[in-house]
Amino acid sequence: MADQIVKESIRRVLPDEAVKRALKGFAPPEGKLILVSAGKAAWQMAAAAVQVLPRIDSGMVITKYGHVKGKLPGILCKEAGHPVPDENGFLATQEALELVRPLGEEDSVLFLLSGGGSALFEDPLIPGDELQEITRQLLSCGADITEINTIRKRLSGVKGGRFAEACAPAKVYSIVLSDVLGDPLDMIASGPACPDPTTCEQAKGIARRYRLKVSDEAEALFGQETPKSLNNVKTQITGSVRELCSAAQSACEKLGFATVMLTDRLCCEAKEAGSFLASIARSHAGEKQPLAFIAGGETVVHLKGNGKGGRNQELALSAADGISGLKNAAVFSVGSDGTDGPTDAAGGYVDGDTCGALKEKGLDIRQVLEENDAYTALEAVEGLIITGPTGTNVNDVSIALVWH
Repeated sequence: MADQIVKESIRRVLPDEAVKRALKGFAPPEGKLILVSAGKAAWQMAAAAVQVLPRIDSGMVITKYGHVKGKLPGILCKEAGHPVPDENGFLATQEALELVRPLGEEDSVLFLLSGGGSALFEDPLIPGDELQEITRQLLSCGADITEINTIRKRLSGVKGGRFAEACAPAKVYSIVLSDVLGDPLDMIASGPACPDPTTCEQAKGIARRYRLKVSDEAEALFGQETPKSLNNVKTQITGSVRELCSAAQSACEKLGFATVMLTDRLCCEAKEAGSFLASIARSHAGEKQPLAFIAGGETVVHLKGNGKGGRNQELALSAADGISGLKNAAVFSVGSDGTDGPTDAAGGYVDGDTCGALKEKGLDIRQVLEENDAYTALEAVEGLIITGPTGTNVNDVSIALVWH
């Protein structure tokens, strides 16, 4: 049942049709047309553009390892590191910049952007190893995506509107698949083609708040402002977590569940979200009608241990104790891109039997969560949800089900 809901939900938010709709009003330029696509859904978005456009002169796809699904005519496809940027991403981004910098006023750049672009589309202004270390610090201390991107913009040659600046005087037509709550353009992949409203003082404040260890060179960059206006960009958002939640709602209703949309802006600790969904499931376990409670967004994890997992797996495992013993209840959570943290799982599933099954295997939920080792525990009880790369990325969806 959970697998069916996940499959249908993700199918509805694949970027193919969304990109094609967005390109209906796009008129190819008189000059060159260069395609640059970055993010976890980059290959899928580029493939859709290739299908509908009469020509693309050249282009570059930069996506996560394992996400390239084949060759695209005239377009180089490169894979790189996520969530921690790596040298392959840096080199691919430099190649993309080399494609757009010589362009003139008659030329255009079709810029396709999806979640994950912050790590995958990067031209660091500091040594790559230091950028990787700062990213690790931000991820491990529980900084939210807005804070992470505010820092990244100051350390990058493409973020915070700097990519659009590099394209000028060519026009940039940007199609965006949103993975940020509320769809703020400047925060989606750190806004490479969007004016940046964040300030140097905000960046400095984040560095102080989380006691980031940075070099003098990086600290100096926190004081350099990003572009505050761009006149060569037109942007269209083509997908978001709201659509993912709507798709999940439809999938649940097809299975006979009455649905309750809790939020499409979930942004708390993963463990807190899991406990909350479990409490909802237990409160409604006696209802006669099958119910589904849906929450979309992106939770955070404060890393304390050295285990393996991701926020969706941690959310699901955190719900197991709360629904323990219930015969007709389940909680599951998935990342729409098919990867949850640095793992091959999209998320996790638990039901009323999970807690007992873990105890039989000598696994204590609290200890597992303390070690941030949800993957190992869920794998032991067949609770991992594995979809493989999906070709989209519009945040996560978490669902609590109760039935009879």
